[in-house]
Amino acid sequence: MSTDPTQPGFAVYVHWPFCLAKCPYCDFNSHVRDSIDQAAWADALVQELQSAPELEGLTPEPVTSVFFGGGTPSLMTPATVERVLRAIGDKFALAADIEITLEANPTSVEAKNFEGYVSAGVNRFSLGVQALNDQALKFLGRHHSVAEALKAFELARHHCDNVSFDMIYARPDQTPDDWARELRQALDFGLSHVSLYQLTIERGTQFFESARRGDLIVPDDDTGAKLFEMTQNICRDAGLSAYEISNHARPGLESRHNLTYWRSGSYLGLGPGAHGRINQEKARLATQRVRSPEKWLAAVGEYGHGTESTERILGEDLTGEILMMGLRLREGINMVQFQIVSGQEIDDTIDRKSLDDLISGGFVEKNDNVLRATPRGHMVLNEVVRQLIA
Repeated sequence: MSTDPTQPGFAVYVHWPFCLAKCPYCDFNSHVRDSIDQAAWADALVQELQSAPELEGLTPEPVTSVFFGGGTPSLMTPATVERVLRAIGDKFALAADIEITLEANPTSVEAKNFEGYVSAGVNRFSLGVQALNDQALKFLGRHHSVAEALKAFELARHHCDNVSFDMIYARPDQTPDDWARELRQALDFGLSHVSLYQLTIERGTQFFESARRGDLIVPDDDTGAKLFEMTQNICRDAGLSAYEISNHARPGLESRHNLTYWRSGSYLGLGPGAHGRINQEKARLATQRVRSPEKWLAAVGEYGHGTESTERILGEDLTGEILMMGLRLREGINMVQFQIVSGQEIDDTIDRKSLDDLISGGFVEKNDNVLRATPRGHMVLNEVVRQLIA
């Protein structure tokens, strides 16, 4: 990981939109299909990489990370992954210590490909374990058992040193003691990185409809806050301090790819629904690809890329984006990096009285080089950002 926040890196995100089934909590751009033409999809991803309009005339720095996200990227064949990675290497210079992550479901069907992914160039796995409780896994719509997840984890770690867990907590009827036991069990496996998310009810999901009917009730805000604080303490005591609100890692094993996002670096997004950001002078060029897999594939065939929209983000919108992303980090926002991206000094873009009030209230801290949210501020980050740009 780069320890210099003014060097956030240049990242490539590859979206694989397909899943075996739609999880009831998921509002990501994911789709279930009976069959997938892997060769056609590899061709299309490579074509978009070569024809993405935001790269015209741009000379980006070397790629420091590639992230295969989804959907379920572990439904890609190793040959598809290798083809895309080879094309990225042909298009760009690659950092000598490039991080290449693939999200994977820990089912036995998908775990059998771990060795092939590593041979293709993957050097980091992010496993969607989600829970270490079989009843909870069933509730979350997962297709693996706890035993299967742990077997997949050991297999992934056999082929790759850098393996991360994703887990979901604040589930219905989950007590703090329940979560503490489950989290400590996960950390006992010697994880290098863990992403821990509170269950949220998102519009358009099965859980949203269940909650609307009153059939699903998640813990209230006070319980959620207690679970969050306990999570921070347990992870810290295990040597995995929070470097971002939901992400914990051993020193030096933070996700380089996600740090590029949070430090407002440039990144190229490929595939259906993928977002991208390319830094320009005093602005960021925001891109979004067509969400529908079939429509994206058709657009790539016709135009060479599936771009749906491009927009220059500047002014107050740019300030808000940098604040919302950067204040998620424990390190906070580096003043030099803020000026590099926005073209302005941070003191000229935020509300000074609100800043003073937030500092006196213990929500943010500021020195000559850094603006950061405190643990208290992280609990209400949306409101902190709203006040800073009011």
